[in-house]
Amino acid sequence: MITVSSLTKKFGAITAVDGISFTVAPGSLFGLLGPNGAGKSTTINMIVGALPADGGTIAIDGAQDPTQPSVRARIGNAPQALAIYEDLTGEENLAFFGRLYGLRGPRLKERVRFCLEFAGLVERQTDRVGTYSGGMKRRLNMACAIVHDPPLILFDEPTVGVDPQSRYLIFEQIEKLRREGRTIVYTTHYMEEAQRLCDTVAIIDHGKILDLDSVPGLIARHGGKAVITAELERLPEGKQLPGVVVEGQLRFESDRPLEDVARLHADGIAFHTLKVDNPDLESVFLNLTGRRLRD
Repeated sequence: MITVSSLTKKFGAITAVDGISFTVAPGSLFGLLGPNGAGKSTTINMIVGALPADGGTIAIDGAQDPTQPSVRARIGNAPQALAIYEDLTGEENLAFFGRLYGLRGPRLKERVRFCLEFAGLVERQTDRVGTYSGGMKRRLNMACAIVHDPPLILFDEPTVGVDPQSRYLIFEQIEKLRREGRTIVYTTHYMEEAQRLCDTVAIIDHGKILDLDSVPGLIARHGGKAVITAELERLPEGKQLPGVVVEGQLRFESDRPLEDVARLHADGIAFHTLKVDNPDLESVFLNLTGRRLRD
């Protein structure tokens, strides 16, 4: 549904997006995962036509110009910076954005009702948005993006600053949209979100895509080995142990942790506690982007 080729965007001497390419298949959930300032929001803004690209192309269902009204009508965008009106009620916000997309009469009422339920705001629909919590505003921001029932939806950091209950509802509703066949682009710097939600993840940093694959594929390539930490019941005499033992605690890395633990147990090594930390998307992210602080 989306084909991005050699996309570039510069702000003066800073290259925010540096020749990235990717494809988003129809009905899939595509994740852009990267630290703050990696180029995720700039990429989203170019896809929706809010920013002109300095180089490269964007095709949405074959159309090369995302600013065309016929293309924009097929896109729902929930930006990281909230795009809602605090002096209006939740219901009024949804009706306003629905009318911008040409909805009228019963169809508009139907979509407003659907989106209020989507955002969990039915009981607060007549309250001004300025009285909403941060999580409620985030959910309304997402609901305004889908009021016209678009087939392509872009969610830019939709869980920033929200409480655990709002995050749980957001995840459930995004998964529901995917099951209904929507194509979703999801940007985040939270590894657990990308690992839970996304079919395909592109890891982006300094405006470049470092790798792109399914979550299992990324973990297999860049996750590293599993780490086994075991508190030994007693130190074995005359037996070679993998890794290091410090104050009765054994720690070692393994490509086949279950086999190695079973082998140690068969060799008479007794554990008081045992912990296996398998590689995950966070391991991939840190291995690709480094561990230096980003402020």
